[in-house]
Amino acid sequence: MDRDFVEREYNNRALVPAHPEYFARWERDSAYVRSTLPGRLDLAYGPDARHRLDIFPAPAARGTLVFIHGGYWRSLDKDMFSWIAAPFVAAGIGVALPRYRLCPAVTIEGVVDDAVAAVNWLFANGPAHGLPMERVVLSGHSAGGHLAAAVFAAPRAALAFDPARIAGGVPMSGVYDFEPLRHFAFNSDFCLDPAAVARLDLAGREPTIRAPLVVAAGADESSEFRRQSKVLADAWRAQVKASLLLPGVDHFSIVDAFAERGQALHEAALALF
Repeated sequence: MDRDFVEREYNNRALVPAHPEYFARWERDSAYVRSTLPGRLDLAYGPDARHRLDIFPAPAARGTLVFIHGGYWRSLDKDMFSWIAAPFVAAGIGVALPRYRLCPAVTIEGVVDDAVAAVNWLFANGPAHGLPMERVVLSGHSAGGHLAAAVFAAPRAALAFDPARIAGGVPMSGVYDFEPLRHFAFNSDFCLDPAAVARLDLAGREPTIRAPLVVAAGADESSEFRRQSKVLADAWRAQVKASLLLPGVDHFSIVDAFAERGQALHEAALALF
C-alpha cells in the first residue's frame, strides 16, 4: 500500500487537530465522575500492573456495559473514560472499564488476551462488586472497538463464560483489517508481519459470540476508518443489527455520541439491553 496514503488515513490525531480539547475535557469530566459516582476502582483482573479495571454499579441495574478504551493499543488509559459511566448508570446500566497492557511491551495479540481476561474476570467476579452479568454489552472505541470485536471472535475455549450471556456489542471506529497497519509508522510498536496480520484478521473469522452488533463510524472519519467498519459489518452481517455512519462525527466525537442521551448511537447501545 502507498505509505503516504496510510499515514494520512490512519493518523487520527493529525486528522482531528482539536483532539487535545477532547482529551482535556474527558480527563476533567472523568475526574469529576470518579469523585462523585460510587465505584470500585483499580480492581486487579491479572498479574500485571495494567491489569486493572473500574466498576460503576447502577441501582437495580438491568445489565452491564463493558467499555474498552482506545489509543492504538499503545497509549491512553481507562481513567480518561470514567465519564462514560454516568449516563449509562443513570439509565440503569452498570459499567466496567478495563485497562490493558500496551504495545510495544506486548503484541496486539497480547492486548487481545488482556481484553478476554478482563471479560472473563468480570463474569466470575462482577456480581460480587454489584454488576449483573446476565445481560452484558461489550463496547469499545478505536483500538477498543477492535478489542471488543476480538472478544466476540475469541476461541470458545478462551471464554470462561456462557456466550449467550452477551446481549450485544458496539465496536466503534475500529480496525479489523490489519494489512494497512503494516505500512503505518506505528508498526514500529506493533511489529506486525504478514503472519500476525492473518492471525488478527477478523473479517475472515466466524464469531464465537452470536449476539447482535451495532457497528459504528463517523461520517467525518477518514475513508479507511469508514471502510474498516464496513469490512466488519459486511463480514458479520448475519448478526449486525445496525451499521451506523454518523453524520458530522469524527474519530473522537463518536465517543461523545456513544455517551450522550438522545444520540442515535447511545440509544442503539441501550436497545441491546
